[in-house]
Amino acid sequence: MAIVAGVDFGTLSVRVSIVDSERGLLATSLAEYPLHRKREDPEYATQSHDDQMRALASATREAVRKAGIGGGDQVQALAVDTTGSSVIPVGKNLEPLDEYYLWCDHRAKAEAAEITEAAHREGLAAIQWCGGVYSSDWGFSKLLHWLRHNPEKRAQFVSAFEHCDMAAATLCGITGPRQVKRSVCAMGHKWLWNPDLGGLPSEAFLVKVDPLFAGVREKLQGEYLTSDHIAGKLSAPWAEKLGLKAGIPIPVGAFDAHWDAIGAGCRTEDMVNVVGTSTCIIGITPSVNLVPGVCGVVQGSVHPQRTGIEAGLSAVGDIFNAIATRAGTDVATLSQGLVSYQPGQTGLLRMTWDNGDRTVLVNPNLRGITLGWNLQSTAQDELFAAIEGTAFHTRIILDRMAEHGVEIKRVINAGGIPQKNNVLNQIYANVLGRPVLVPSKSVTSLGSAIFAFLAAGTFKTVEEAQDKICPDHAVFTPEPAAEKVYNSLYALYHRLYFAFGQPDVGKFGEVLPTLISVAEKANARG
Repeated sequence: MAIVAGVDFGTLSVRVSIVDSERGLLATSLAEYPLHRKREDPEYATQSHDDQMRALASATREAVRKAGIGGGDQVQALAVDTTGSSVIPVGKNLEPLDEYYLWCDHRAKAEAAEITEAAHREGLAAIQWCGGVYSSDWGFSKLLHWLRHNPEKRAQFVSAFEHCDMAAATLCGITGPRQVKRSVCAMGHKWLWNPDLGGLPSEAFLVKVDPLFAGVREKLQGEYLTSDHIAGKLSAPWAEKLGLKAGIPIPVGAFDAHWDAIGAGCRTEDMVNVVGTSTCIIGITPSVNLVPGVCGVVQGSVHPQRTGIEAGLSAVGDIFNAIATRAGTDVATLSQGLVSYQPGQTGLLRMTWDNGDRTVLVNPNLRGITLGWNLQSTAQDELFAAIEGTAFHTRIILDRMAEHGVEIKRVINAGGIPQKNNVLNQIYANVLGRPVLVPSKSVTSLGSAIFAFLAAGTFKTVEEAQDKICPDHAVFTPEPAAEKVYNSLYALYHRLYFAFGQPDVGKFGEVLPTLISVAEKANARG
């Protein structure tokens, strides 16, 4: 028997779970921290490293107390996953020079476009491993944006880290950037790192993007490791803050969605929709299949011995919340009665681009569209149509993967929303035309616990831990009549998706980028 702590840093809070290898989940605790937004700049989203670490200490002590295990000295390992790409520039002794550019910060749109253009111009092979387009969500674009907009801090810049690596290094008391273990998951999916291509892009390539990148590649060097390796051991100061014993192992971290997929029971040729504020679509494939528009194919990123593949939607729960907020209510209240809705009955077709398109267009210059309004349309109608829209978008992504040789045996809906929304799960089964499995219990932070168990030596393999720890699945099967309706609506959605989403070739591709540009100029004048 062993007890571990699994940590999951989300967008608005950190969750700490105390898990027993025999009895399963003992207790969970949450602690919130602020997300910093600016109304005049909808692309802006940052968080404080100190806020997050204080929340971690609070949540850990509370989880240990609730678990009733007689104290934190019973916890044998701790593992951390985080959002990503959430990037922090640091100075001497790993002191933050700014806040995290959070995963949903899209200020680096121009920088991402420049990196994409340079990658194709210079024939950078790594660009094909992330779908052919570099994103404003990712590391190099965010770092370049920071370098351009903080000239007074450049002289202090020592390195930059993904949140999962920064959090682990902090807990281990590491202050030298070269001693920090960097996550293969984070760096492979978001920083163009590929061991078969020489690691990171060359210095010569980076300075062709912008001379400000001079020397940056060297500052990002270090050990790049999968999560079956140890990042370090919990330092005495942080052990005291967390109420745990010093010296317990902390494995190399990863992104929350990747470990949520493991906690949901993901096996080879499964695809997991981690549905929360956004959706990350995470799969494990037995071989490499490069898919245009899919944001990362990385060996060892999900499962240490398999190839991971990642895609997703830029906003899902955030869209549901926004619809409810505009209606002066909350999602739970607005959802009452949705179970009686029939497929397509609202007459609305919702393009869920409110925060841009992450996959397969990789285009942040898009916004939501709702077609089919009439004078009796309600906010509840829009919510139902938005759920349908996220399912259609998910089908776009899974179809793209299948077209390029990715086998999908099972689809699993995980994340924070599916356990609370059976309407969504049934719609997804009907739209996707295949059974959708949903874990019977929440799996958030369960993947972290599994990797903590590996670090503690409790289990020898991921699969052994999954067999013992992961919950059973409920199954939602397609309804033939609904599936027929959704197939006809999907044909319309597919046409609109590419007509409005591609500025160079789509019939209406300039509409949404132009609206964004006009608004940005107006806000700048204001």
